[in-house]
Amino acid sequence: MTTRLEIARPEGRMQAWVPVPSVNEAAWFRSLDSTFTSNGKATMVRDPKYGAGMVHVEWTAGEAAPFVEVTSTVATRDRAVDFSTPGRPAPLSAAERTLYTEGTDLIPVDGIVKETATKITAGAGDDVAKARAIYEWIVENTFRDARTRGCGIGDIAAMLKTGHLGGKCADLNALYVGLARAAGLPARDVYGIRLAPSAFGYKSLGAGSEVITKAQHCRAEVWLEAFGWVPVDPADVRKVMLEEPPTNLGLADPKVAAARKTLFGAWETNWLAYNVAHDLALPGAQGPRVGFLMYPQAETASQGLDCLDPDGLRYVIRAKETTAA
Repeated sequence: MTTRLEIARPEGRMQAWVPVPSVNEAAWFRSLDSTFTSNGKATMVRDPKYGAGMVHVEWTAGEAAPFVEVTSTVATRDRAVDFSTPGRPAPLSAAERTLYTEGTDLIPVDGIVKETATKITAGAGDDVAKARAIYEWIVENTFRDARTRGCGIGDIAAMLKTGHLGGKCADLNALYVGLARAAGLPARDVYGIRLAPSAFGYKSLGAGSEVITKAQHCRAEVWLEAFGWVPVDPADVRKVMLEEPPTNLGLADPKVAAARKTLFGAWETNWLAYNVAHDLALPGAQGPRVGFLMYPQAETASQGLDCLDPDGLRYVIRAKETTAA
C-alpha cells in the first residue's frame, strides 16, 4: 500500500502525519515494513500510549511543492472464532484491562453509556452473552447514515442523548466499544482501510479498485475470557443493508442475515489494520488531539487541513495484493 500526500496550497512551516500499520497479531495480521520518501524532514514516530505508528514530516517555509510518499507491506489472514470450542488464552495484564475498559474523549463509559449498557445486558449470563447482546442491539437499533462525512467521529454520548443512532463505522463500532466497556468487557476499535474486493460476494464490503483513498474502515474487538480478542463488526451489517444491491435491504434479507451471523466472531481481512489508538496528540501539531488516526493529517502555518478532503489535501492511497508463494 502506498500513500502519497501533497500540500495543495503551501504556506509557511508545514507538517503532515501519515498513519502506518502498527498492529501485529500472529494469527491474522503482520505489519511487515514501512518506508518513506519526502522533500521534508521525515521521521517514523509512535504514540507512547498505544504504539500507533506514523510518519511525521516537517517542511520549512518556502517549500513550493511539499510531498511525502509512504509505502507499507502487510500480511493478512481471514479470522473466525469457533464458539463451540472455548480455550484458555493468556489473560490480559492489569494494564491492558484498564486501557481497554477506560473511557476516552469520545467514548465515555459512565452516564448514559453505562445506563444503556446495563439495560442491554440485563439477564445476560456470561461475557459471551453480554457481547452478543450489545452486538444485536447495535444491528437492530442503529443505521448507516450516508450523509455522514468520512467514517464519522464516534461521539457516542451525543448519539445516545439525541437518539440519533445513525452514522458510519467510526460511530457505530465506537458505540459497540463504549457499550462493551461500560458493561465491563474490554473492547477496542481497530482503525484501518479496505485493500481489496470481498471474496465472499459482498460488493459493499471491499475496495472497488486499487485506488483506496476513501476506503477507510474501523472495526471492533471484544475480549472474552475463553476466546481472547474476538472480532465484531455490526457497522458492516448496517452497510450491507444500505448499500448491497439492490440496496436498502431489510434485516430479514438473506444477505443481511448471513452478514449478521458472520460478523459476530469473524472478519474477512481484505483490510489493513493501522492501530487501536484514541485521543492522539500528533507530535508538533498546533491543533488539538485527534480522536483517532485513520486518515492522513496535515497543517500549514495558519490552519489544520481537512483530512476528509483528499482532493484539497491531495493525497492518494493505492493498494496492490500479492499472494504468498
